[in-house]
Amino acid sequence: MMIDQFLNYLRYERNSSPQTVQTYDESLREFESYISLRDSGLSLQAVDADLIRDWMESLMDKGNTASTINKKLSALRSFYRFSLKRKLVEKDPAYGIVGPKKSKPLPQFLRESEMDMLLDGLEWSNNFKDVRARTIIILFYEAGLRRSELTGLNDADIDFGSRQLKVTGKRNKQRIVPFGQELADAIGQYLAARQEQFGTREDGALFLSDKGKRMTGDQVYAIVHRYLPLVTSLKKCSPHVLRHTFATAMLNNGAGLESIKKLLGHESVDTTEIYAHTTFEQLKRIYKEAHPRA
Repeated sequence: MMIDQFLNYLRYERNSSPQTVQTYDESLREFESYISLRDSGLSLQAVDADLIRDWMESLMDKGNTASTINKKLSALRSFYRFSLKRKLVEKDPAYGIVGPKKSKPLPQFLRESEMDMLLDGLEWSNNFKDVRARTIIILFYEAGLRRSELTGLNDADIDFGSRQLKVTGKRNKQRIVPFGQELADAIGQYLAARQEQFGTREDGALFLSDKGKRMTGDQVYAIVHRYLPLVTSLKKCSPHVLRHTFATAMLNNGAGLESIKKLLGHESVDTTEIYAHTTFEQLKRIYKEAHPRA
């Protein structure tokens, strides 16, 4: 009876779409069935917050996603707000209940052995295209840049004396990223190959396309997407995967989250914490594969 009143309210007063009405109907009938199975004497008027939380937990146990559960909870919230205004219930049991957080997919990354194979195991020629490709890959891996940050680099942003990059990130916020001897050697080799290919220039762009113009993000993506599948079976083979690989390698080798946050240019360490989860998932997988009783 209460559910029917609410659905009629949606149809005739709110002019909700038939699909919306059907979705709400299914969610509410499902909840009504749940409480009747818990206790045949329970009614929708007698529901409390604990019972709603138990229902959400049962939905999670059945494999429902956070998004699906939140949609069902939204239907329940609307139903009880309506019921409270129409004095069908004395209080709103759904008030203040927070739905499950949507889980973010863990970032994909290459193992260190795969990066070693990519940079040291492949045969790289000394022509301009190969030198440029290898330098771009090393730069992503050793500095953790975003694609737009790499294409925005100028020659003046490189300080070989102190081995530092001046990186311009989101909202034009700049940060300093240190780099090692391997990257210094790679950039030096690239600059020599670029000089031989295009001669002296004045525009200042570090990475040039085959036509001598500043490289675009799509051109950089194409290079990375060409080489990563040679050493990994990851479905996604983008520059951002190399950024994830940088952060994961740093964490696995002892760097703290706060330091990684600064290197990546994250606003909050909360964003960086995803790499800690990634490392833990990797540890669980290794444990399961290696321990005889796992």
